[in-house]
Amino acid sequence: MFVYLSKKIAIPNEKQLKALSWNHDQGWIACGGEDGLLKVLKLEQVPANGGKGAPTQSNLSMNQTLEGHNGSCNVITWNENYRKLTTSDEGGLIIVWMLHKNMWFEEMINNRNKSVVRDMKWTADGQKICIAYEDGAVIVGSVEGNRLWGQDLTHE
Repeated sequence: MFVYLSKKIAIPNEKQLKALSWNHDQGWIACGGEDGLLKVLKLEQVPANGGKGAPTQSNLSMNQTLEGHNGSCNVITWNENYRKLTTSDEGGLIIVWMLHKNMWFEEMINNRNKSVVRDMKWTADGQKICIAYEDGAVIVGSVEGNRLWGQDLTHE
């Protein structure tokens, strides 16, 4: 089976996108870009006319701009089990967003003030997140926001 998605999304002031992440289980797409741009979109699956086996259409049911980042939003990852979105910008600021009453809000903010985040991934069960920084630091945290482990993995 092949899936084709074609939606044109308005990006303010022609800012460049730097990151994209798709929560395919729930239909959310997050787009991050220059100057703190962060948009969250919701795609609703609508069955096309024709019944069983007919292709479905995707309608855009939400287009929310999230504010909190100042620099380019470069890393985006979803925690599908806990319905959380985690984003980081070029200044190293990490924001965990939560869905409440069909709107996204800041739940937690973290900034090491030392380095830029290069990648972040949640575990399959959504209980832990691993964050890798450009300076070689690696941190594991819990979904509640507690630091569980940290190590400096720099090589000289």
